[in-house]
Amino acid sequence: MRPEKEFLVREVDEHLGKSDYVILTNYERINVEETEQLRQSLAAENAEFHVVKNSVLNLALQRREQPDMREWLNGPTAIVLGGENPSGVTKILKKFFKDKEKVDLKAGVVGDQALTREQLLELAELPGLDELRAQLLSLLQQPATGVVQVLSAVPRDMVQVLQARVDDAS
Repeated sequence: MRPEKEFLVREVDEHLGKSDYVILTNYERINVEETEQLRQSLAAENAEFHVVKNSVLNLALQRREQPDMREWLNGPTAIVLGGENPSGVTKILKKFFKDKEKVDLKAGVVGDQALTREQLLELAELPGLDELRAQLLSLLQQPATGVVQVLSAVPRDMVQVLQARVDDAS
């Protein structure tokens, strides 16, 4: 392999090493200004947008023993990766591409699982990482709240009975 190509493969491999997921997009008709807008939106989730050559990306994915993505490596391809919230990143991409009506998601890899465009769109519908944490915390707090309510019911009821007696006596 030519040294230039080897350098590019190593660079893409380093980018892939930063993340547990990679999303392939078609960037065919977005201009520089729109690309910068997308990069800024993705920065909120600590994600990055990189334009790559399909052959270089394919070699880097093979080195990492990722699923075969050759089916989606045609035409202009950019990768989105980084951050801890693939759901939040796919939401940003879905909204951006819907608003611009120009380009779209191709496919992706989360962990070692290849995802189709449709599966990525389903991932975008899932609650974000912060929402999931809040839901989990709420579920964990429910039993404790119930126990406190049960334990406080007896003294509260006793106070209410005594107060009713005092009210009747007056």
